[in-house]
Amino acid sequence: MTIRAVLWDIDDTIFDFGRADTEGMFQHLRTEGLSGGFTSAGQALGRWKEITALHWARFTAGEVDWEGQRRDRVRAFSGQRLSDEAADAWFGRYLVHFRAASSLFPDALPALDALGEYRHGALSNSSLAVQEPRLAALGVRDRFETLHCGADLGVAKPVAEAFHIACRALRLPPQEVAYVGDEPDIDARGAAEAGLLGIWLDRADDGGRPELTRITGLHQLPALLRGDTRFGAPDTFG
Repeated sequence: MTIRAVLWDIDDTIFDFGRADTEGMFQHLRTEGLSGGFTSAGQALGRWKEITALHWARFTAGEVDWEGQRRDRVRAFSGQRLSDEAADAWFGRYLVHFRAASSLFPDALPALDALGEYRHGALSNSSLAVQEPRLAALGVRDRFETLHCGADLGVAKPVAEAFHIACRALRLPPQEVAYVGDEPDIDARGAAEAGLLGIWLDRADDGGRPELTRITGLHQLPALLRGDTRFGAPDTFG
């Protein structure tokens, strides 16, 4: 079937979350000072990333709600038994620095411009309260007809229903929708198993997943969707 719409992951796909998180946390640590027994900002940042991955996995598994995973991250990182209010305040101060460092990947807008004949939606495992203002601040909210987030849906990727909800909002069957995301299993495999064209955006060119449709940059996406691999897109697309 012909692809008529593209569903996009947001963080680390079009939005450079990793850079914003790294730079934002360095600035936050500079302001707050080190705590929790860390001896350097680099050590603290590494621990923050470990804690984030751990509690994000708990959130996607339904073990904790959106606010809870944030508070648990702050408590684990600081080593303090903070109240909900204190944890929220700490995270809020970090967000000031995070937002100041936020930007799109350089290939995001050119890819959206090059795919003007397709409809576009976004599906994230984050929350609408986070992604609505984020996309607006980045100047691309109006590029997406629909925006869905796992924290609000009550179901998150890679569960098929998350993808199906987004497809129904576009009034298209999954077979006519592509999904692009940076996670090979949560995004590409999950989308493919839900009946979409799942595309792994492997910016690091890690490879090693021949069963997945893979690109290493968004500049390759138009050629892939149009079935033309002459212009730099890998020739191993299924």
